[in-house]
Amino acid sequence: MKLKIYISLLVSFFTLALSAQDAALTAAVSKNKLGVNQRLRIEFSINKQGADNFKAPNFTNFKIVGGPSQSVSQSWINGKVSFNQSYTYILQPKRKGEFNIPSASIEIDGKTLTSNPIKVIVLDAVDIPKNPNDPNYIAEQNIHLVAEISKSQPYVGEGIYVEYRLYFSDNVGIYDNAITEAPQYNGFWNQEIKRNGMGVKTGTYNGENYRYAVLHKALLIPTTSGKLTIDPMKMDIVVAVPTGRADFFGNVITRQVRKEFSSAKKVVNARALPLQNKPEGFTGAVGQFSFDVSLSKNTLKANESSQIKVSVNGKGNLKLFELPKIETPKELEVYQPERKENVRITGTGLSGSVTDSYTVVPEFKGKYRIPKTSFSYFNPKEKVYQTITTDDLYVDVLEGKEIPTNSDANTVAKQDVKVTGNDFRYIQTSTNLHPIKTDDFFKSTLFYVLLLLPILAIPVGIFIQKKKEERDSDILGNKLRKADKLAKKYLSEAQKQLGNKEAFYEALERALHNYLKAKLGVETSDISREKITDLLANKNVNKETINSFIQVFNNCDFARYTPITNVQMKEEYEKAKQVITQLDRQL
Repeated sequence: MKLKIYISLLVSFFTLALSAQDAALTAAVSKNKLGVNQRLRIEFSINKQGADNFKAPNFTNFKIVGGPSQSVSQSWINGKVSFNQSYTYILQPKRKGEFNIPSASIEIDGKTLTSNPIKVIVLDAVDIPKNPNDPNYIAEQNIHLVAEISKSQPYVGEGIYVEYRLYFSDNVGIYDNAITEAPQYNGFWNQEIKRNGMGVKTGTYNGENYRYAVLHKALLIPTTSGKLTIDPMKMDIVVAVPTGRADFFGNVITRQVRKEFSSAKKVVNARALPLQNKPEGFTGAVGQFSFDVSLSKNTLKANESSQIKVSVNGKGNLKLFELPKIETPKELEVYQPERKENVRITGTGLSGSVTDSYTVVPEFKGKYRIPKTSFSYFNPKEKVYQTITTDDLYVDVLEGKEIPTNSDANTVAKQDVKVTGNDFRYIQTSTNLHPIKTDDFFKSTLFYVLLLLPILAIPVGIFIQKKKEERDSDILGNKLRKADKLAKKYLSEAQKQLGNKEAFYEALERALHNYLKAKLGVETSDISREKITDLLANKNVNKETINSFIQVFNNCDFARYTPITNVQMKEEYEKAKQVITQLDRQL
């Protein structure tokens, strides 16, 4: 009894849900454009039960070759009820032309509903195989592989994209597909555009409604002017084609066929960049950009470093041009720039930034000017060249050596010629010469000493060689001596400033930073003590040595604000020397 009640309630709810939706009569055709010798299918559908008295339109310009056939379906998916009742006709045009199929009508709930009119274009006769039901022919008519480009006449360096779409109608199904020949992009810089999945969308192709999926999308940037060809993409697709028969339950029986499809060849006419008003410093940048040159530190001391960043931001061919070079005074030591790229590839092209970072280290005290820098690019939207020029930058070096001048160079002072004595003297006619007494070298003491010296040098050389071999075999001792020598090298400036508290601790701290920079290959003057600790720990330096090294840093900061004696400075120097020696043994 309860089961009957549940079934009655379920049927009542199902009927109520169907009656709640708005009724609509729609018309759809299998194709909007066909040859005069082809056929099309037209289907009139209503989405609500209870409709009656269907009246088909007057197919004046068409001959009915099949139908009407009627079908009814209803479903309940995720709580949503749907109903469909359709009337289908197979039509063949009588002549060429552009025709409108009028509206059909049906009655429901005392109202008369009408369908939408449909426009159909009939063209010349097309080649039809002897068997119109040939699965290969049906697959060819219902599946199309199409290459679409966003712009056919870009400038050289201007980004466009190509998209490969697979259009397929509702008449067929796709079970498998594989790309057998990928397209070639000769004359283009290219990069695939990543997509999330391969969703199916709806669209039109040749005026007909299709579903389609985007198989491949790529960004293309022409690198040369002229006609550039994009070769076709080829695919093997397994297609399920209806046979025109149905099984016991009314389901359409299909047949699977494997067929190769190919997109059409595309031609892009790449335009050369104009020569008129082309800037002298133009390096090939095309797009919309901003340009900036910045200095990380404007005020510093000798041997301290600063970073000059030359950056281009925007959208365009960011990977295909060179950034302008900066010019600096010869008194500033400039290292080779480090390139950093933060470039994203999207459906509209490349966007992001490209930066060159120069490390600048001054040697002499003074104020230096870094001249302004210009960057030129071509804007394809405005079709003009644009140039951005930055302002001059200034570096003020507060402490350091004075720049040598040429005033102290070796010069010869001009003097008047002085006459000393007579210009001509009398020739002496008589002499008073005596022979010089010399000792004979042969058999002298020096002769025997030099004769025996090579013989005495042999045992001495053997002794020295043995001592050298013993020294070379002492690996630990050599490493200690080398580390001690390296520590003295970096701490030489601090040793000179012993007794001068401020200068000593500045030189000591700078020596520690320079040592780390040489060993780790990074600029440590701008990073924290914690970061230095991490860098040393990653190099497998033991914790005790790291703590001692950091302690010297901390003592340098503390000592500047407290009274310090010469003895304490000497102790701090020895401690720094010892910790550098320990570090060098482990790095």
